[in-house]
Amino acid sequence: MANEALLEVKHLKKHFTLGKGQILKAVDDVSFYIKKGETFGIVGESGCGKSTAGRTIIGLYDRTEGEVIYDGKNVHEMTEKEKFGFHRKMQMIFQDPYASLNPRSTVREIISEPMEVHGLYPNKKERMEKVYQLLEDVGLNRDHANRYPHEFSGGQRQRIGIARALSLDPDFIIADEPISALDVSVQAQVVNLLKGLQKKNGLTYLFIAHDLSMVKHISDRIGVMYLGNLVELTASSNLYSNPLHPYTQALLSAIPIPDPDVEDKRERIILQGELPSPINPPSGCVFRTRCSYAMDACSTLKPSFQEIEENHFVACHLYNKNVTGDSNRSQVAVTIRSRD
Repeated sequence: MANEALLEVKHLKKHFTLGKGQILKAVDDVSFYIKKGETFGIVGESGCGKSTAGRTIIGLYDRTEGEVIYDGKNVHEMTEKEKFGFHRKMQMIFQDPYASLNPRSTVREIISEPMEVHGLYPNKKERMEKVYQLLEDVGLNRDHANRYPHEFSGGQRQRIGIARALSLDPDFIIADEPISALDVSVQAQVVNLLKGLQKKNGLTYLFIAHDLSMVKHISDRIGVMYLGNLVELTASSNLYSNPLHPYTQALLSAIPIPDPDVEDKRERIILQGELPSPINPPSGCVFRTRCSYAMDACSTLKPSFQEIEENHFVACHLYNKNVTGDSNRSQVAVTIRSRD
C-alpha cells in the first residue's frame, strides 16, 4: 500500500543538541506512510515527539536522519524553488489559535498574505472574494474580515487559522493538536469542520493529538508514539477494538465512557512511574520502565516495528517469537470494551 502513498516517512530522526553535549532524541527512527485522501492520526502523551515529527515533515525543522518523501520528492533535499512550490501543497494548522495569528493584522490580511507571497489572485477584488469564500467555508462571514484576532473566541480564531491554511489550495494539511486549546464544547465542531473540508476539497490530513477519543472520529489509521518511537500502528477501528501494545492499552483504558455502570466496572490500567527523559531514554525498549510485562530482553534489545496481523504493526517483544518462543498475546491482552 505504500506505493499508493502521497507521503512516506522513512526512518525519520530529529535530535536536538543541548548544552554539555547532551542529545535530546525527540523523534527516533519513525516510519509510516499516508495515502492520498486519508487522515492519519498520531497520538501519545505530551513530550512523545508527535509535534516535532509534524514540524520535521513539513520542513520547519531539518531532519537528523531519514527521509520525508512527498509526492515522490525528498522534502529535505529540495531546492529553494522546489520548497516554495512544496509549501503551497502542504500547510499546517497550529495548536494555539491565538499565538499563531499576527495580533496586528486583520483577518483579511492574515488570510490573504500567503496568496500575495505566492502570487495567487493578483487582482485585489478576486483575492478579497477568495478571502470571503474561505471565511464562509470555515463557518464565519465576510463581516469578520476587517476584525483583529483578539476580537474572536478561541474556536473562531482556530477557524481563521484553518482558513489561512486553505488559502493556497493545498493537498495536504498537518493539523498539530488543533483542538487541544479549545473548550470541549467547541472541539467536536472543529473536528466536524475539518472532516467536511476534507470531503469538499479532497484533502489529506496528518492529525496530531493526545485526545484518543476525538482522534477516533477523524482518523482512518492511527500511529501511537512513545518517547520518540512509534509503538503501534493500525486502522482506527482496529486500534480501539484490539489494542496490542501495553502502552496503547493503558491510553485507551483512560478514556471515560459516558455510562456510569460500565465506567464503574471496567478496568483502568495505571502506568507506574514518570515519562523518562528523551535526553536519557531507557536502553532496549523505551517503554520497559513503565511496563508491567517487561522481561530481561526488554532492557537490552530494542523491539523491531513488525506486522503482527494484517496492517497491524507493533514494536513489542511480547509479540516477538524469537524472544518469547511464541506469541503470547493471550497472556497480555486486556479487555477494553468497544467505544463505538
